[in-house]
Parts: sequence; C-alpha cells; structure tokens
Amino acid sequence: MPKIEIARAEVDRSTRYPGPLADPLQGREKCKLGDAIGLTQFGVNIATLPPGVWSSQRHWHANEDEFIYVLEGEIVLVEDGGEVVLKSGDAAGFKANSGNGHCLINRGNRTARYLEVGTRAANDKVTYPDVDMMLERDSSSRRYLHKSGEPY
Repeated sequence: MPKIEIARAEVDRSTRYPGPLADPLQGREKCKLGDAIGLTQFGVNIATLPPGVWSSQRHWHANEDEFIYVLEGEIVLVEDGGEVVLKSGDAAGFKANSGNGHCLINRGNRTARYLEVGTRAANDKVTYPDVDMMLERDSSSRRYLHKSGEPY
C-alpha cells in the first residue's frame, strides 16, 4: 500500500457553491488524501476550518454516506435535531438518503481539523434545506440548481 505524502497532497480551497452561498466556507481547506493515491470508491480528506468557517451549507445526500472524525479543535455539528459540540476524538456519520441536513461550523477561537470520508457515488442529488439550492451530479457533470429546477 503506497504511503501518502500528506505534505504533498493537493489542498483544495475552492467552494463550488454559487454566489454568496459560498461566503461562509471561505477559508475552508481540504487535503485530498484519497485523490493522492487514486481512490475511486470513496473520498478521504483532512478538512481544516479556521474560526468562523463552515464545512458546507447544511445538506444531505441521496446516494452518499458521510463520516467525520475530529482530529483537533472543536466544531459544532448543526443538523435537523439541533446542535452538538464535537471535540477531538468525537465522530459522526450520515447515512445516504437520511434526510438529516447537516454541516459543521467552527464557532471557537482556534482552527479545527477533522477527517472526512464519503462515498463517491456516480450519481447523487444533494438537498440544501436552508437555502434555495440543490445539486444534481452524475459521472460527467455537476449542476447547481434553484429548488425550482432553474440553473444558477
């Protein structure tokens, strides 16, 4: 099994969200460990959230499972049932098609890091319950749409 040179792995600072929906994510980084060794069935990232930064807009996937494990710092898990503080050593997961919208927010005063693992489904639909956005993705395209179906 090839060793991953973490310091050389791609760091993704982008957000693909349209317009101001990307604002709360500015500063988020994802070190793409799964991509570094060519994994295709699931993704593995070390995500970094500076203070005040969100992991994503609150969402849920139709076809992808997600798992996170907090490595350092403290983050707030925001989901349908409320909010929970996650600290180093805590984990959470989200089963595909659960309908439980979730995101992570760093409300602390120091940077937090967590490991995230998720399915790489060829086709997926992502629902964002708090904002006028949804995502439809297949093997060749990614489309952000208004809930009406109109493209951004």
